[in-house]
Amino acid sequence: MMDEVHDYLHFLTVERGLADNTLQSYKRDLRQYTTFLHKELNHQEYDTIRRNDIMQYLYHMKDAGKAPSTIARTVAAIRSFHQFLIREKVTDQDPSVHIETPKTEKRLPKILSTSEVDRLMEAPETKTPFGIRDRAMIELLYATGIRVSEMIQLDLSDAHLTMGFIQCHGKGGKERIVPIGRIAGEALKTYIEEARGKLLKRKTSEALFLNHHGNRLSRQGFWKILKKLALQAKIEKELTPHTLRHSFATHLLENGADLRAVQELLGHVDISTTQIYTHVTKTRLKDVYSTYHPRA
Repeated sequence: MMDEVHDYLHFLTVERGLADNTLQSYKRDLRQYTTFLHKELNHQEYDTIRRNDIMQYLYHMKDAGKAPSTIARTVAAIRSFHQFLIREKVTDQDPSVHIETPKTEKRLPKILSTSEVDRLMEAPETKTPFGIRDRAMIELLYATGIRVSEMIQLDLSDAHLTMGFIQCHGKGGKERIVPIGRIAGEALKTYIEEARGKLLKRKTSEALFLNHHGNRLSRQGFWKILKKLALQAKIEKELTPHTLRHSFATHLLENGADLRAVQELLGHVDISTTQIYTHVTKTRLKDVYSTYHPRA
């Protein structure tokens, strides 16, 4: 049954151009789903699957303590997969058609205050090539709001510093132009001119940000760097690679930026995805009111 899963993943890669992280999630979800169908329910082909079989798998996930968001993502993967099977004439029925997606609680993204951002920016030791690189990366993330996955995919040719922008390749291979501010531009210029050549170690690479081997920095590598910098900056709240992106969007809206403009900068296809940041700003306004109004 995994042959059809591999065909589907190939379809997502070629036809839909999904990002690698998304593909890996679909692969993991569908592999676990088909393994359950085969081993626990003894299905040998997709034609025999019924709605109750899918419900059994979802209850199995719930009993295993899976989060509602994980189950919701799995339902989406299963639906899309069964629709693919019908298009490919593997089966003529879709047992997932009346499966309800579990409601997930919308969690507001955690953000840094401007003072915490300042502390984080000052954390790298900029007397070393690695410190110069680290400062350039976090300045760039906060200045542009790009995803970490987008940042590590940047090539040297994607940085147009004299014109004040970077060329970013987002989800689905979509390209967008993102302006960078003066401070981030200067940090990036310093890194390219003073540190990047030392990190290359006589190698050649198109990658903008390099690791200690002179190769393209990985997402995991940046995550380790960020945790170290957060410790040095004495930031106690949870800090993830997405926190700077959330902070970028929230701080823009707090200072009067247009929601549509923020949507474009973040590379969101749907403005409803961007609207969560308006809820963050409203929550912060309530906190300010409660703290400072004499009759709050």
